[in-house]
Amino acid sequence: MLSSQVIGLSAPRVKSGALGRTRPGRGFTLIELLVAVAIVAILAAIAYPSYRSQISKTRRADAESVLMQAAQFMERTYTESGSYNPTGFSFPFTKSPIDGTVTYYTITRRPDRWAITITGEPASTMTAATGFVIRADPAGGPEAGAGLIEIDSSGRRWWDKDNDTTVDSGEDSWSQ
Repeated sequence: MLSSQVIGLSAPRVKSGALGRTRPGRGFTLIELLVAVAIVAILAAIAYPSYRSQISKTRRADAESVLMQAAQFMERTYTESGSYNPTGFSFPFTKSPIDGTVTYYTITRRPDRWAITITGEPASTMTAATGFVIRADPAGGPEAGAGLIEIDSSGRRWWDKDNDTTVDSGEDSWSQ
């Protein structure tokens, strides 16, 4: 008769306790499992906000790229027609990212904002024919509080970092 004892298939014995009694070694104790779960929870609590922040920065960088493409398109339009707003003009940029079904930023050409005032600089006197301002507004989700970003025909850039819909002193760049 073959038993598991004879061929050596029994569970290993582990000494435990002061009296030297043995018990079969069968996995993790509840304390070990709780410590492992706590470590994973702490790592997740630290990593997740950093991950979300990086995703938001990446999406804003994509919107900045689309604004640059739109500004180049406007400059080509001006070069070809002598106006930023020729007859029959159609602005092709509407969202960021340009491709795909998800929209993180909406892109608009701002016909209502031709006079730009930034602290320390005189107001611009652009018209639809002589200048442009293109804006990227966050479309909601995690980007909702990121603040709008803009570029104009002279290459000036703004990022409303405090998300109060006005360009304040110190918000005249796209950098962090």
